[in-house]
Formats: sequence, structure tokens, C-alpha cells
Amino acid sequence: MSYPDTQLLIDGQWQDAADGRTLPVFNPATGAEIGRVAHAGIADLDRALAAAQKGFEAWRDVPAIERGRIMRRAAGLMRERADGIAAALTQENGKPLAEAKIETMAAADIIEWFADEGMRVYGRIVPTRNPAVRQLVVKDPVGPVAAFTPWNFPINQAVRKVSAALTTGCSIIVKAAEETPAAPAALLRAFADAGVPAGVIGLVYGNPAEISGHLIPHPVIRKISFTGSTVVGKQLAALAGQHMKRVTMELGGHAPVIVAEDADLELAVKSSGAAKFRNAGQVCISPTRFLVHESIRNDFAAALARHAQSLKVGDGLAEGTQMGPLANPRRIVAMAGMLEDAVQRGATVATGGARIGEAGNFFAPTVLTDVPLDARVFNDEPFGPVAAIRAFNTLEEAIAEANRLPYGLAAYAFTRSLKNAHLLSQRVEAGMLWINQPALPLPEMPFGGVKDSGYGSEGGPEALEAYLNSRAVSIANV
Repeated sequence: MSYPDTQLLIDGQWQDAADGRTLPVFNPATGAEIGRVAHAGIADLDRALAAAQKGFEAWRDVPAIERGRIMRRAAGLMRERADGIAAALTQENGKPLAEAKIETMAAADIIEWFADEGMRVYGRIVPTRNPAVRQLVVKDPVGPVAAFTPWNFPINQAVRKVSAALTTGCSIIVKAAEETPAAPAALLRAFADAGVPAGVIGLVYGNPAEISGHLIPHPVIRKISFTGSTVVGKQLAALAGQHMKRVTMELGGHAPVIVAEDADLELAVKSSGAAKFRNAGQVCISPTRFLVHESIRNDFAAALARHAQSLKVGDGLAEGTQMGPLANPRRIVAMAGMLEDAVQRGATVATGGARIGEAGNFFAPTVLTDVPLDARVFNDEPFGPVAAIRAFNTLEEAIAEANRLPYGLAAYAFTRSLKNAHLLSQRVEAGMLWINQPALPLPEMPFGGVKDSGYGSEGGPEALEAYLNSRAVSIANV
């Protein structure tokens, strides 16, 4: 199956880097190089910045209804091209083709929701203290945006940022992941082919530190959106703060799963098991710390282990594959280190726990039981197919453990009790909490974390606020 080389998108033109540099792209299922991606230099970034300023000055004056029409055309193109886009995504990322197709199709839904929401960016008229004065609150686009997106969901994380920017009248430069360049390029191509004017959208790849160090302080850029690790996010937020740039940060998590004594055990295993091993656990909202009531811990652990053992692991393009490889060899080393640490501290491997084969980056779906609190896997985000289980006796104890870490992105809970659900909704410190269901990150709902998992939202009406300036206008009748 063919895989495309990826160019930069600058001022409406797909082009190579000015100095001709490229980087290799590898298939994580085989380890083989499958293509190249253009490596932007400072000259390329400066051209992208000039284009973004020019694009913003034109796009901000396009009526919201027309911006929406163009965006809906882009959504239609994503659906039409979904098979080809999903195939490229699977080759560069490793996730099963079915998951890649879902991500591609979901992007179309996200685009359409934001296209409509742009029609509801309302100001307001404020009652005055003087009848001769009219007081208004108006909302304007903040300006050109620099967005930084990760490799694990190369379409999903980019489309939220691009859609929010475009619907509010901003231009945007996307710095996407070099490991997975073709999928975000296909997304940006859909927008360009739908009629987004030159300069309004840009796409660059290269040295992450060089690109962020150049774009974030640059006076053209007025807003930053970043999805990635907490460590890097703090560095970029600090850099943005030095230059008074508005920031949205969607950072790392370590999602607890609280399974109460009265939980529907079958539902809890089915929902959390599917979420745990999706994209080989390389998901920012992946459930990771399983806190299970003592009375059902053994039954839950056995059922989750059976679920893990039933998964077909292999190349994402192969028929029936349910879990693909890890993104790169570094993740294999990280998983092995976490497993060794947990076992040394007293945890038991119920299933999995080792690399599969020598070719590609495959790691067995793993379930650990009796995991002590000082194990690394219960403190550092594993970002891999490892479920760590620990028992609790009271719901308050489970909530305290859920809140112990500085992360607060996502959390899950299973209970039949309305009282328990109410307590969980009040006390669990997470930006997103799903009770008795798998994760449902719908575009109309907020998407973001609290504490060290970031701030701001990339979903719901809340997402648009970071791309808008609210200004007070008072007009006296003279």
C-alpha cells in the first residue's frame, strides 16, 4: 500500500523545505522507512508567519456563515477521502485500520460542529446608566495561532485546533508530529481544497524546539495551543507567558478508574478494557490506575486479564487486528522498565508483560495486580498497554488516591448508586469524568484538564473563547 511523502503548506502552496532537508518516516509495525517529511528551517517559518498574518487580515472579515460553508465542504472531503487517509494514518502510527477510520470520520463531525458554533459567537448589549450612551461587548478573533499537535492522534488533535481557529476568524500554523506527518497533511489539504484562502492555514514539520522557540515569541503569533506532555507543556507555557501570549494546554494524564462495590462488573470490564488498549494505550485519556473495591478485585482482575488475552495484536493493516504496535522502540524500553519496577515492588503480572516478537514495536496487553503505590506505573503515566490494579475499601479512599497525583485530565467510575455518582462528580479532580461508560469526547463537550494536565478547553463553546478577544465599546450620542 502506497504512503505519500509529506511537504510543508505555506501560503497556499505545498512545497519542500527551502534547503531541501527531509526526515524519515517509519512504520512502527515493521520498523521500515516508508517515506519522508519536509524539515522546515527558519526561512520557511518566516514565510509561514508572513502568510499567516496576511491570511488573518483577510479571513477575519469573512462572515461566519461563509466560513462555516467552507468548513463543511472540508468535512465532506474528509469523509470522501477517509479510506486513503486512514490507510496512511495506520502505516505511520500503527493503530488498527478501523480505529484510524473512526478518527478520520470523527474529524468531519468535529469540523461541522465548530462550523455551526461559529454562528453563535455572540457579543451583547449592556444596559447603560446614561440613556445617551450605548454599551456593547464585541468579540473579535485574537489573531494568528501556533498549534502543536502529537503523534498519537495526529488528525483528532489537529482538527480541534484548526476548527476552533477557523470558525472564529483566526489563521493558524500547525506544527504537527514528524512521526505521523501524512494524516495531518491530509486534514489540512481538505481545508485547502474546500476553499480556505492562502495563508489562513499552514503546516510545518522540523525540529520541535527550534519551531516552538521561533513561533511562540514571534509578534505575529497571538495564541498558542499545545497537546503533549506536561514537562514540555510547562516549558512552552512559560515561554508564551514571557511574551503575553494566550495559551490552551492539553497535557498528560494518569486516569483513575474507580470500580465501586456495586458496579456492573461486566460493563466495567468491557468499557474500561476497550479504552485501556485502544491505540495500544497511547492515549492521553487512557484509563491507567484501576482502583477496584476489595470485594470484587479478584473477579475484575481475572475478567480484565481474559479481555487482554483475547485481543489480536498485529499490523494495523491486517484483517482483524485489535491492537497495533507502540509508536517507537523507546516505548518498548519504557514499558519493560515500568513492568520490572512494579514486579520488584510486589506487583503480580496477571497477563502480558513482555514484548511480542523482534520485528516492529509490539508489546503484549498487560494486566498487573496488587500494585503498590510507590510503583512507577502508579505515579508516572505509562502511555502504553498496561493496566495496573489496586484494591480499596471505601469510596473516599479511592477518591483520595484518584486525586493524589498532580494530573487531572480524565477519570472513570462504575457504580449503580446515584449517591456514589454524585459524590464522584463532586470530588474527583479531573477535567473529564465518565461514569458507567467509555470515554465520549464529543465536540460539544469541554475537552481539557485541571492541575498539571493543563488549562483551557478544546471542545464545547468553551473552546472558542481562547480564540476571541472580548472588547468593551461605549458609544455616546452627541
